[in-house]
Amino acid sequence: MLKKGAKFTALAVTFGILASVAFQGSNYMFNRSLGTEGGGKTEQAKVSLAKAVSSREEAGTGQGLDVSGIAANAMPSLVSITNTGVQEMRNLFGQRVAQESQSSGTGIIIGQTDTELLIVTNNHVVNSAQELSVGFVDEAACEAKVKGTDRERDLAVIAVKMEDISQETREKIRVIELGKSSELQVGQQMIAIGNALGYGQSVTTGIVSALDRQVTIDDSTNTLIQTDAAINPGNSGGALLNRNGQLVGINSAKYSDTSVEGMGYAIPVDDVVDIIESLMNRTIREEKAPEGQEGFLGITGQDVTLEVSEAYDMPRGIYITSVEEGSAAEKAGLKKGNIITKFDGASVSAIEELKEQLSYYKEGEEVTFTVWAAEKGQYEEKTVRAVLGKRN
Repeated sequence: MLKKGAKFTALAVTFGILASVAFQGSNYMFNRSLGTEGGGKTEQAKVSLAKAVSSREEAGTGQGLDVSGIAANAMPSLVSITNTGVQEMRNLFGQRVAQESQSSGTGIIIGQTDTELLIVTNNHVVNSAQELSVGFVDEAACEAKVKGTDRERDLAVIAVKMEDISQETREKIRVIELGKSSELQVGQQMIAIGNALGYGQSVTTGIVSALDRQVTIDDSTNTLIQTDAAINPGNSGGALLNRNGQLVGINSAKYSDTSVEGMGYAIPVDDVVDIIESLMNRTIREEKAPEGQEGFLGITGQDVTLEVSEAYDMPRGIYITSVEEGSAAEKAGLKKGNIITKFDGASVSAIEELKEQLSYYKEGEEVTFTVWAAEKGQYEEKTVRAVLGKRN
Protein backbone atom coordinates (compact mmCIF):
# COMPACT_ATOMS: atom_id res chain seq x y z
CA MET A 1 0.00 0.00 0.00
CA LEU A 2 1.14 3.55 -0.69
CA LYS A 3 2.28 5.28 2.45
CA LYS A 4 1.03 8.84 2.95
CA GLY A 5 2.93 11.94 3.85
CA ALA A 6 6.09 11.46 1.84
CA LYS A 7 7.61 14.79 0.91
CA PHE A 8 10.14 15.26 -1.78
CA THR A 9 12.60 18.11 -2.23
CA ALA A 10 12.57 18.45 -5.95
CA LEU A 11 15.87 18.34 -7.75
CA ALA A 12 14.64 20.29 -10.74
CA VAL A 13 16.19 18.99 -13.85
CA THR A 14 14.54 19.80 -17.14
CA PHE A 15 16.32 18.08 -19.91
CA GLY A 16 16.31 17.55 -23.63
CA ILE A 17 16.20 14.17 -25.19
CA LEU A 18 16.22 12.45 -28.50
CA ALA A 19 14.42 9.29 -29.40
CA SER A 20 14.11 6.66 -32.00
CA VAL A 21 13.59 3.08 -31.18
CA ALA A 22 15.19 0.87 -33.72
CA PHE A 23 15.52 -2.83 -33.52
CA GLN A 24 18.27 -4.67 -35.25
CA GLY A 25 19.26 -8.24 -35.62
CA SER A 26 19.16 -11.15 -37.93
CA ASN A 27 18.51 -14.84 -37.71
CA TYR A 28 21.03 -16.89 -35.83
CA MET A 29 21.39 -20.43 -34.58
CA PHE A 30 20.97 -22.05 -31.19
CA ASN A 31 22.27 -25.25 -32.69
CA ARG A 32 18.96 -25.45 -34.53
CA SER A 33 17.03 -23.38 -37.04
CA LEU A 34 15.33 -20.27 -35.65
CA GLY A 35 12.24 -18.61 -37.04
CA THR A 36 12.23 -14.84 -37.56
CA GLU A 37 9.78 -12.31 -36.26
CA GLY A 38 8.52 -9.67 -38.62
CA GLY A 39 7.24 -6.19 -37.83
CA GLY A 40 9.02 -3.89 -35.46
CA LYS A 41 10.36 -0.51 -36.51
CA THR A 42 13.00 -1.67 -38.95
CA GLU A 43 12.99 -3.81 -42.03
CA GLN A 44 15.36 -6.28 -40.42
CA ALA A 45 14.11 -9.33 -38.53
CA LYS A 46 14.22 -9.19 -34.76
CA VAL A 47 16.61 -11.45 -32.88
CA SER A 48 14.71 -14.25 -31.16
CA LEU A 49 15.75 -16.79 -28.59
CA ALA A 50 15.18 -20.40 -29.54
CA LYS A 51 12.31 -22.00 -27.72
CA ALA A 52 14.15 -25.26 -27.25
CA VAL A 53 12.16 -28.47 -27.31
CA SER A 54 14.01 -30.73 -24.94
CA SER A 55 12.93 -34.09 -23.63
CA ARG A 56 12.05 -34.22 -19.94
CA GLU A 57 14.95 -35.51 -17.88
CA GLU A 58 14.53 -38.07 -15.19
CA ALA A 59 15.25 -37.12 -11.60
CA GLY A 60 18.72 -37.81 -10.28
CA THR A 61 19.37 -41.39 -9.34
CA GLY A 62 21.89 -40.60 -6.63
CA GLN A 63 24.71 -42.03 -8.71
CA GLY A 64 27.74 -39.96 -9.64
CA LEU A 65 27.49 -37.78 -12.74
CA ASP A 66 30.51 -37.39 -15.03
CA VAL A 67 30.23 -33.76 -16.14
CA SER A 68 33.53 -33.48 -18.02
CA GLY A 69 31.91 -33.82 -21.42
CA ILE A 70 29.07 -31.44 -20.55
CA ALA A 71 31.53 -28.85 -19.24
CA ALA A 72 33.78 -29.15 -22.30
CA ASN A 73 30.82 -28.56 -24.61
CA ALA A 74 29.53 -25.61 -22.58
CA MET A 75 32.79 -23.73 -22.01
CA PRO A 76 32.86 -22.15 -25.51
CA SER A 77 29.53 -20.49 -24.65
CA LEU A 78 30.76 -18.95 -21.39
CA VAL A 79 32.69 -15.69 -21.02
CA SER A 80 34.29 -13.87 -18.12
CA ILE A 81 33.30 -10.23 -17.61
CA THR A 82 35.44 -7.54 -16.02
CA ASN A 83 33.64 -4.36 -15.00
CA THR A 84 35.72 -1.23 -14.43
CA GLY A 85 33.69 1.61 -12.96
CA VAL A 86 33.56 4.36 -10.38
CA GLN A 87 32.09 3.78 -6.94
CA GLU A 88 31.25 6.40 -4.34
CA MET A 89 32.77 5.74 -0.91
CA ARG A 90 33.16 7.66 2.34
CA ASN A 91 36.64 8.65 3.49
CA LEU A 92 37.86 8.93 7.07
CA PHE A 93 36.20 12.34 7.39
CA GLY A 94 32.80 11.07 6.25
CA GLN A 95 33.04 12.78 2.87
CA ARG A 96 31.81 10.99 -0.27
CA VAL A 97 34.62 10.43 -2.76
CA ALA A 98 34.71 8.68 -6.13
CA GLN A 99 37.04 5.71 -6.40
CA GLU A 100 37.76 3.42 -9.34
CA SER A 101 36.53 -0.11 -8.74
CA GLN A 102 36.82 -3.40 -10.60
CA SER A 103 34.59 -6.44 -10.34
CA SER A 104 34.18 -9.70 -12.19
CA GLY A 105 31.32 -11.88 -13.33
CA THR A 106 30.23 -14.33 -15.97
CA GLY A 107 28.20 -14.13 -19.18
CA ILE A 108 26.55 -16.60 -21.54
CA ILE A 109 26.65 -16.28 -25.33
CA ILE A 110 22.99 -16.38 -26.36
CA GLY A 111 22.97 -15.02 -29.88
CA GLN A 112 24.87 -13.69 -32.85
CA THR A 113 24.02 -11.34 -35.69
CA ASP A 114 26.12 -10.14 -38.60
CA THR A 115 27.46 -7.31 -36.46
CA GLU A 116 27.19 -8.38 -32.80
CA LEU A 117 27.82 -11.23 -30.42
CA LEU A 118 25.11 -11.10 -27.74
CA ILE A 119 25.75 -12.13 -24.13
CA VAL A 120 23.34 -12.38 -21.19
CA THR A 121 24.48 -11.76 -17.62
CA ASN A 122 23.19 -10.24 -14.38
CA ASN A 123 22.41 -6.55 -14.13
CA HIS A 124 24.54 -6.20 -11.01
CA VAL A 125 27.56 -7.56 -12.94
CA VAL A 126 27.52 -4.59 -15.35
CA ASN A 127 26.00 -1.94 -13.10
CA SER A 128 27.81 1.45 -13.12
CA ALA A 129 30.28 0.19 -15.73
CA GLN A 130 32.51 2.68 -17.50
CA GLU A 131 34.41 -0.09 -19.27
CA LEU A 132 33.46 -3.72 -19.86
CA SER A 133 35.88 -6.41 -20.98
CA VAL A 134 34.82 -9.89 -22.09
CA GLY A 135 37.20 -12.88 -22.01
CA PHE A 136 36.52 -15.89 -24.24
CA VAL A 137 37.36 -19.55 -23.89
CA ASP A 138 40.67 -19.09 -25.76
CA GLU A 139 41.62 -16.22 -23.36
CA ALA A 140 41.15 -13.58 -26.06
CA ALA A 141 39.50 -10.41 -24.73
CA CYS A 142 37.29 -7.74 -26.33
CA GLU A 143 35.50 -4.59 -25.26
CA ALA A 144 31.74 -4.90 -24.73
CA LYS A 145 28.85 -2.45 -24.51
CA VAL A 146 25.60 -2.72 -22.56
CA LYS A 147 22.58 -3.31 -24.81
CA GLY A 148 20.03 -3.06 -22.04
CA THR A 149 19.26 -3.98 -18.45
CA ASP A 150 16.32 -5.04 -16.30
CA ARG A 151 17.00 -4.18 -12.67
CA GLU A 152 13.94 -5.95 -11.23
CA ARG A 153 14.92 -9.30 -12.77
CA ASP A 154 18.67 -8.67 -12.34
CA LEU A 155 19.31 -9.22 -16.06
CA ALA A 156 21.45 -7.50 -18.67
CA VAL A 157 22.46 -8.11 -22.26
CA ILE A 158 25.83 -6.88 -23.49
CA ALA A 159 27.27 -6.94 -27.00
CA VAL A 160 30.70 -7.37 -28.57
CA LYS A 161 31.24 -6.16 -32.14
CA MET A 162 31.90 -9.08 -34.45
CA GLU A 163 34.60 -7.07 -36.20
CA ASP A 164 36.55 -7.00 -32.93
CA ILE A 165 36.59 -10.81 -32.63
CA SER A 166 39.35 -12.61 -34.50
CA GLN A 167 38.49 -15.43 -36.88
CA GLU A 168 40.43 -17.83 -34.66
CA THR A 169 38.26 -16.92 -31.66
CA ARG A 170 35.05 -17.07 -33.71
CA GLU A 171 35.82 -20.68 -34.53
CA LYS A 172 36.17 -21.57 -30.85
CA ILE A 173 33.06 -19.94 -29.40
CA ARG A 174 29.41 -20.88 -29.85
CA VAL A 175 25.90 -19.95 -28.83
CA ILE A 176 24.46 -21.84 -25.85
CA GLU A 177 21.56 -24.22 -26.37
CA LEU A 178 18.43 -23.50 -24.35
CA GLY A 179 16.63 -26.09 -22.29
CA LYS A 180 13.32 -25.79 -20.45
CA SER A 181 13.41 -24.69 -16.84
CA SER A 182 9.72 -25.57 -16.61
CA GLU A 183 10.66 -29.26 -16.92
CA LEU A 184 13.04 -29.26 -13.94
CA GLN A 185 12.28 -31.57 -11.02
CA VAL A 186 13.44 -31.43 -7.42
CA GLY A 187 16.38 -33.80 -6.98
CA GLN A 188 17.51 -33.52 -10.60
CA GLN A 189 21.25 -33.19 -11.04
CA MET A 190 22.60 -29.84 -12.28
CA ILE A 191 25.90 -28.29 -13.39
CA ALA A 192 26.91 -24.68 -12.64
CA ILE A 193 29.71 -22.93 -14.53
CA GLY A 194 31.06 -19.47 -13.81
CA ASN A 195 34.01 -17.19 -13.21
CA ALA A 196 34.13 -17.85 -9.46
CA LEU A 197 36.05 -15.16 -7.53
CA GLY A 198 37.45 -13.93 -10.86
CA TYR A 199 39.88 -16.85 -11.07
CA GLY A 200 38.51 -18.16 -14.37
CA GLN A 201 35.72 -20.54 -15.30
CA SER A 202 35.09 -23.33 -12.81
CA VAL A 203 32.54 -26.12 -12.64
CA THR A 204 30.39 -27.26 -9.70
CA THR A 205 27.61 -29.82 -9.50
CA GLY A 206 24.55 -30.34 -7.35
CA ILE A 207 20.85 -30.96 -7.47
CA VAL A 208 17.69 -28.90 -7.73
CA SER A 209 16.93 -28.32 -4.04
CA ALA A 210 13.64 -26.48 -4.63
CA LEU A 211 11.61 -24.79 -7.34
CA ASP A 212 9.60 -21.55 -7.32
CA ARG A 213 11.46 -20.02 -4.39
CA GLN A 214 10.29 -16.45 -3.67
CA VAL A 215 13.40 -14.40 -2.87
CA THR A 216 13.43 -10.65 -2.15
CA ILE A 217 16.58 -8.58 -2.61
CA ASP A 218 16.81 -4.78 -2.95
CA ASP A 219 13.00 -4.39 -2.90
CA SER A 220 12.53 -6.82 -5.85
CA THR A 221 10.95 -10.25 -5.41
CA ASN A 222 11.72 -12.99 -7.93
CA THR A 223 10.83 -16.65 -8.33
CA LEU A 224 14.07 -18.63 -8.52
CA ILE A 225 15.54 -22.12 -8.78
CA GLN A 226 17.29 -23.20 -5.58
CA THR A 227 20.31 -25.49 -5.98
CA ASP A 228 23.06 -26.82 -3.75
CA ALA A 229 25.64 -26.35 -6.52
CA ALA A 230 28.17 -23.81 -5.24
CA ILE A 231 27.49 -20.27 -6.55
CA ASN A 232 30.08 -17.76 -5.38
CA PRO A 233 30.97 -14.14 -6.22
CA GLY A 234 32.05 -14.10 -9.85
CA ASN A 235 29.60 -16.90 -10.70
CA SER A 236 26.91 -14.27 -11.24
CA GLY A 237 25.63 -14.40 -14.81
CA GLY A 238 26.93 -17.94 -15.26
CA ALA A 239 25.10 -20.99 -16.55
CA LEU A 240 23.00 -23.53 -14.70
CA LEU A 241 22.83 -26.55 -17.03
CA ASN A 242 20.77 -29.71 -17.11
CA ARG A 243 22.32 -33.10 -17.86
CA ASN A 244 21.87 -32.47 -21.59
CA GLY A 245 24.17 -29.43 -21.29
CA GLN A 246 21.29 -27.05 -21.99
CA LEU A 247 20.86 -23.70 -20.27
CA VAL A 248 17.98 -23.76 -17.79
CA GLY A 249 19.02 -21.03 -15.35
CA ILE A 250 21.18 -17.93 -15.00
CA ASN A 251 23.12 -18.07 -11.73
CA SER A 252 23.16 -15.10 -9.40
CA ALA A 253 25.48 -14.85 -6.39
CA LYS A 254 23.51 -11.74 -5.43
CA TYR A 255 20.83 -14.00 -4.00
CA SER A 256 23.26 -16.29 -2.19
CA ASP A 257 24.21 -15.95 1.47
CA THR A 258 27.84 -16.68 2.30
CA SER A 259 26.80 -17.64 5.84
CA VAL A 260 24.68 -20.50 4.49
CA GLU A 261 26.12 -23.56 2.77
CA GLY A 262 24.45 -25.47 -0.03
CA MET A 263 21.95 -22.79 -1.02
CA GLY A 264 22.39 -21.03 -4.35
CA TYR A 265 19.85 -19.47 -6.69
CA ALA A 266 19.35 -19.14 -10.43
CA ILE A 267 16.87 -17.26 -12.62
CA PRO A 268 14.69 -19.73 -14.58
CA VAL A 269 15.23 -19.28 -18.33
CA ASP A 270 11.60 -19.86 -19.26
CA ASP A 271 10.51 -16.93 -17.08
CA VAL A 272 12.76 -14.37 -18.76
CA VAL A 273 12.95 -15.32 -22.46
CA ASP A 274 10.79 -12.36 -23.52
CA ILE A 275 12.81 -9.92 -21.41
CA ILE A 276 16.10 -11.18 -22.84
CA GLU A 277 14.78 -10.93 -26.39
CA SER A 278 13.67 -7.35 -25.78
CA LEU A 279 17.09 -6.38 -24.43
CA MET A 280 18.85 -8.16 -27.31
CA ASN A 281 16.91 -6.08 -29.82
CA ARG A 282 17.76 -2.69 -28.36
CA THR A 283 20.07 -0.49 -30.38
CA ILE A 284 23.29 0.82 -28.85
CA ARG A 285 23.52 4.52 -29.68
CA GLU A 286 27.04 5.82 -29.89
CA GLU A 287 26.50 9.39 -31.12
CA LYS A 288 24.56 12.08 -29.31
CA ALA A 289 22.05 14.27 -31.12
CA PRO A 290 23.52 17.17 -33.09
CA GLU A 291 23.28 20.54 -31.42
CA GLY A 292 19.99 22.23 -32.23
CA GLN A 293 18.24 18.94 -33.06
CA GLU A 294 17.83 17.69 -29.51
CA GLY A 295 14.45 16.47 -28.41
CA PHE A 296 12.75 17.80 -25.29
CA LEU A 297 10.59 15.94 -22.76
CA GLY A 298 9.78 18.65 -20.26
CA ILE A 299 9.85 17.23 -16.74
CA THR A 300 11.71 17.74 -13.50
CA GLY A 301 12.36 14.80 -11.23
CA GLN A 302 14.05 13.29 -8.23
CA ASP A 303 15.60 9.87 -7.68
CA VAL A 304 13.65 7.31 -5.69
CA THR A 305 16.58 5.61 -3.99
CA LEU A 306 16.49 2.19 -2.36
CA GLU A 307 16.14 3.84 1.07
CA VAL A 308 13.19 6.00 -0.07
CA SER A 309 11.61 3.04 -1.85
CA GLU A 310 11.69 0.89 1.29
CA ALA A 311 10.59 3.69 3.60
CA TYR A 312 7.55 4.77 1.56
CA ASP A 313 6.72 1.55 -0.32
CA MET A 314 7.39 3.12 -3.72
CA PRO A 315 8.93 1.69 -6.90
CA ARG A 316 12.56 2.63 -7.49
CA GLY A 317 13.05 5.03 -10.36
CA ILE A 318 12.55 8.73 -11.11
CA TYR A 319 9.76 10.58 -9.32
CA ILE A 320 8.28 13.31 -11.55
CA THR A 321 8.07 16.52 -9.52
CA SER A 322 6.67 18.72 -12.31
CA VAL A 323 5.54 18.55 -15.94
CA GLU A 324 5.96 21.55 -18.22
CA GLU A 325 2.76 22.82 -19.80
CA GLY A 326 2.48 21.95 -23.49
CA SER A 327 5.53 19.68 -23.37
CA ALA A 328 5.93 16.21 -24.87
CA ALA A 329 5.55 14.78 -21.38
CA GLU A 330 2.19 16.48 -20.82
CA LYS A 331 0.90 15.42 -24.24
CA ALA A 332 1.91 11.82 -23.47
CA GLY A 333 -0.01 11.86 -20.21
CA LEU A 334 2.92 11.94 -17.78
CA LYS A 335 1.94 13.57 -14.50
CA LYS A 336 3.47 14.83 -11.29
CA GLY A 337 3.83 11.87 -8.93
CA ASN A 338 4.41 9.30 -11.69
CA ILE A 339 7.58 7.24 -11.26
CA ILE A 340 9.60 6.36 -14.38
CA THR A 341 11.27 2.94 -14.01
CA LYS A 342 12.21 2.06 -17.59
CA PHE A 343 13.18 3.86 -20.76
CA ASP A 344 13.12 2.05 -24.10
CA GLY A 345 12.69 -1.25 -22.28
CA ALA A 346 15.74 -0.80 -20.03
CA SER A 347 15.72 0.00 -16.32
CA VAL A 348 16.58 3.51 -15.14
CA SER A 349 16.91 4.45 -11.49
CA ALA A 350 18.46 7.94 -11.53
CA ILE A 351 17.52 11.14 -13.33
CA GLU A 352 21.10 11.72 -14.47
CA GLU A 353 21.14 8.23 -15.98
CA LEU A 354 17.90 8.95 -17.86
CA LYS A 355 19.18 12.34 -18.97
CA GLU A 356 22.32 10.73 -20.38
CA GLN A 357 20.41 8.02 -22.25
CA LEU A 358 17.92 10.44 -23.74
CA SER A 359 20.62 12.79 -24.98
CA TYR A 360 21.07 10.42 -27.95
CA TYR A 361 17.55 11.00 -29.30
CA LYS A 362 16.12 13.63 -31.62
CA GLU A 363 13.17 15.97 -31.72
CA GLY A 364 10.12 14.34 -33.30
CA GLU A 365 11.10 10.78 -32.44
CA GLU A 366 9.01 8.50 -30.27
CA VAL A 367 10.28 7.13 -26.97
CA THR A 368 8.71 4.59 -24.61
CA PHE A 369 8.58 4.80 -20.82
CA THR A 370 7.41 2.38 -18.16
CA VAL A 371 5.85 4.41 -15.37
CA TRP A 372 4.08 3.66 -12.11
CA ALA A 373 1.09 5.77 -11.13
CA ALA A 374 -0.65 5.81 -7.76
CA GLU A 375 -4.23 4.61 -8.15
CA LYS A 376 -6.50 4.12 -5.13
CA GLY A 377 -3.58 3.86 -2.72
CA GLN A 378 -1.52 1.47 -4.84
CA TYR A 379 1.02 1.90 -7.63
CA GLU A 380 0.05 0.45 -10.99
CA GLU A 381 2.38 -0.02 -13.97
CA LYS A 382 1.67 1.34 -17.43
CA THR A 383 3.48 2.06 -20.69
CA VAL A 384 3.64 5.63 -22.03
CA ARG A 385 4.79 6.70 -25.50
CA ALA A 386 5.99 10.27 -26.00
CA VAL A 387 6.94 12.11 -29.19
CA LEU A 388 9.77 14.42 -28.24
CA GLY A 389 9.30 18.13 -28.74
CA LYS A 390 11.63 21.03 -29.38
CA ARG A 391 13.25 22.94 -26.55
CA ASN A 392 12.06 26.54 -26.38
